[in-house]
Amino acid sequence: MSKNHPRLPGRHELGQNHLVDKRVPTRIAELLREETPGPILEYGAGDGALTSALLTTGRDLTAIEIDPRRVRDLRRRFGSRAEVVHADLLTYRPATVGHHIVSNVPFHLTTPLLRKLLDADDWSSAILLLQWEVARKRAGVGGATMLTALWWPWYEFHLAGRVAATAFRPVPAVDGGVLIMRRRAAPLVAVAERAAYQRLVRSVFTGRGTGLRGILTRLAPPPSINRWLRAEGLTGGELPRRLTAEHWVSLYHEFESTPATGAPARRRPNRNPRSPRAKAHD
Repeated sequence: MSKNHPRLPGRHELGQNHLVDKRVPTRIAELLREETPGPILEYGAGDGALTSALLTTGRDLTAIEIDPRRVRDLRRRFGSRAEVVHADLLTYRPATVGHHIVSNVPFHLTTPLLRKLLDADDWSSAILLLQWEVARKRAGVGGATMLTALWWPWYEFHLAGRVAATAFRPVPAVDGGVLIMRRRAAPLVAVAERAAYQRLVRSVFTGRGTGLRGILTRLAPPPSINRWLRAEGLTGGELPRRLTAEHWVSLYHEFESTPATGAPARRRPNRNPRSPRAKAHD
C-alpha cells in the first residue's frame, strides 16, 4: 500500500485479518465477473483491499464497515466510486435486491453471517472468504454439515480455491477458502415446504442409530428404507454428512414429515401435474 494510504493497524476485537496478497482480491473480482449482472454489497470492507479490486468490475458497489476509522479512510480513498456505509454487517439491511455479496468474513462471524444470508431472499450469489475447513464443509467436500444440508434445495455451494494464511495480516492459524453460494433458479423443494424439509434433515443428523439405515428406522419400516437405499445406491452404513443434495431431496420426497405433529409420514410423490402438491414442487 502506498504512503498516501497507510495500512491501519488491525483491531483484534473486530476479528480483522486483512488481505495483503493482491492476487486474492483480483481472483475474487474475476469470479464475480462470471456471475449475473447486479450491484455488489461488500461486507466487512476493512482496509479496502477487496473494495479496490471489486471496483474494476464496473458494477455499483456498497461497502459495509463497522470500524469508524476505516470508514473515514475508505471514503477518502474511494470517494463517489463506492458507497461506504458505517454499519454492522450482521444487522445491515440492503436497499437493493438481486445483488451479489462479497466478503472477507471475520472468522468469528462466519456462522452468524451464513445464517443471515441463507435466511435472506434479496441476493443472487455470495463469494465468501472463510476458513478453509469451513469452506470445504459448506461445499460438501469431504462431508457436508447440517447447515449445508438444511439449505441445499435452495442454494448451490461451490469451493473456488484455497488461500494461504500468509495472504492475511495478522496471519491466522489456518488457511482460508473461497466459497461461492448461488441461489437456485429452480428450487429442488418448494419454499412452502422448507420447514418440513429442514425438520427431516435435523431429525436425521441428530437421530440415534448405527449408520443411515439405523437412523432411518425412525422414519419408516425396514423394507421401505431398504428400497430407498438401493434406489440411491447407498449401503445404509453411511453417515448423514455423506449424503448429497440429491440424496436429501429424494429422502424428503420419500419420507416427508407431517406439518401438524412433526412425525414422519410415508408418501409417494404425486405425479399428477394438475394437483396442488405436484404444482408446489415445480
